[in-house]
Amino acid sequence: MTAAQQVGTTTSQGMEQMRNGGQLLVESLVALGARKSFGVPGESYLAVLDALHDTAGKLDFVLCRNEGGAAFMAAAYGKLTGAPGICFVTRGPGATNASIGVHTAMQDSAPMLLFVGQVGTDMKGREAFQELDYRAVFGTMAKWAVEIDDVDRIPEILARAWTTATTGRPGPVVIALPEDMLTSLSESSPLRQPARVAEPAPGADALEQARGLLSSAKRPLLMIGGCNWTEAGQGALQAFAEGSDIPVVAAFRYQDQFDNHSPVFVGEAGVGMPAHVRRLMREADVILAVNVRFGEMTTDGYTLLDVPVPAQTLIHIHGSDREIGKVYMPTLGIQAGPNAFAAALAPVKGDWAAWRTRARADYEASFDCPAQPSPVDMGVVTAWLRENLPEDAILTNGAGNFTVWPNKFFRYGKQARLLAPQSGAMGYGLPAAIAAKVAHPERTVVCFAGDGDFQMNCQELGTAMQAGVQPIVLLLNNGIYGTIRAHQERNYPARVSGTKLENPDFILLARAYGYHAERVAKTEDFPAAFARALASKTGAVLDLDISPEALTPRQTLSQMRQAALAKQARKENV
Repeated sequence: MTAAQQVGTTTSQGMEQMRNGGQLLVESLVALGARKSFGVPGESYLAVLDALHDTAGKLDFVLCRNEGGAAFMAAAYGKLTGAPGICFVTRGPGATNASIGVHTAMQDSAPMLLFVGQVGTDMKGREAFQELDYRAVFGTMAKWAVEIDDVDRIPEILARAWTTATTGRPGPVVIALPEDMLTSLSESSPLRQPARVAEPAPGADALEQARGLLSSAKRPLLMIGGCNWTEAGQGALQAFAEGSDIPVVAAFRYQDQFDNHSPVFVGEAGVGMPAHVRRLMREADVILAVNVRFGEMTTDGYTLLDVPVPAQTLIHIHGSDREIGKVYMPTLGIQAGPNAFAAALAPVKGDWAAWRTRARADYEASFDCPAQPSPVDMGVVTAWLRENLPEDAILTNGAGNFTVWPNKFFRYGKQARLLAPQSGAMGYGLPAAIAAKVAHPERTVVCFAGDGDFQMNCQELGTAMQAGVQPIVLLLNNGIYGTIRAHQERNYPARVSGTKLENPDFILLARAYGYHAERVAKTEDFPAAFARALASKTGAVLDLDISPEALTPRQTLSQMRQAALAKQARKENV
């Protein structure tokens, strides 16, 4: 009997048979609760692939087309489920391709485990074929990077990696797997149960101080972020906000974590921040920030709060002590998990009803969208989707000006989700949609993608085809790299360079992967086309005819150029 055949068997004396490192790793992952994994095969981790041969239905391996797409899927899976997204890639090029997903998971505070093949320990340090020092490569990108140098320690390292990825500020962990560590035999037992770590809870004194600061406010504001919320935690925070009548702003691309239909929800603090949200953050006298990482987008380039001491009274709640005071010194910092903190909250009362009422009215008004100068008007399309998508729909997007539609013109109810990268990574949307369908095949998943964004990872349609998952892709095709073109027109008007795209026939491309695909040439054609996409058993790509003029909802490309040229002329005449 080979080592591979001995998995899970015992001798007549009841002693466990020896396992190789690959089997030890996979069995431990199953015990921890891993159910899906994503990756591209490589000879450096053949022993893991062999062990995965026997885990179908328990730990499935989704075969991807590029390591970047696989890592995006794992990052999105972690963000969606709260459990670590698992990714397997080979050494060298496989790892460097996958780095984009690691960076995205870190910026998103999403749990993820990236397993990377490595040269054998007998070759290390010689710049062997595809050798990299993964601690150095990922040391500043991941939450933790480690290399296994003793096969018997695989369960120990994996337990620590899982806990590290899911606790405090969740994030990615990179585990390098030298080839001989995976083929060596071990008598160590695999992990037998999942790791359970209770969230840190706020102390009674800290809660009382927070309540006192909020009670004395005239213009309080609650900010929410992060992906590690439970349904109970979300419900408790919403009950507190509504009971206190405090306006709620979501951090960049986390508006799906609070019911947008609630009368206290007032918008998202992110790229393209609405004027009313910017005003709220500036004018607030007390900000209760729960589970928020204060990044550039959430603070409008760190301008809405003074660094390092904000003018606003800041109460910062986070599960990681490393986030409290990292950029802004809070008036009160409380190390507590978001769900534990929300469960401990009781409503506070104050004279701020008009403040919240105006904020909600401004949020409602932000959905008013002028007609777009485009064959397909995305304002009308997104309004239709708001009314017709199921309550538990999952929306995804990568990066580009097109993301304004799912990010600013869609309302996320209690069951809806948004998977969008805080890292601003192009190409994330399609892999994220595939991961969402892998996690929840019964739910409607809609990916918003620009034509440039889509082509970063369009080959992952093959992954979706092979895995039998069917997202719907809305391809906003305007023939340009829109975000860069906008900056180009504002800074170097009428000097177009490197932003015009010559695209393939996306219909033929999608059909080659077995997808339903059609061109939508007019706004009024969209509902019927979407119905056909939804009815398709293959997934669908709808190629939407978008004019380059419709670059932003409220300013055309020509208006950008004209404003920049006028500004340039004024400078020359001074």
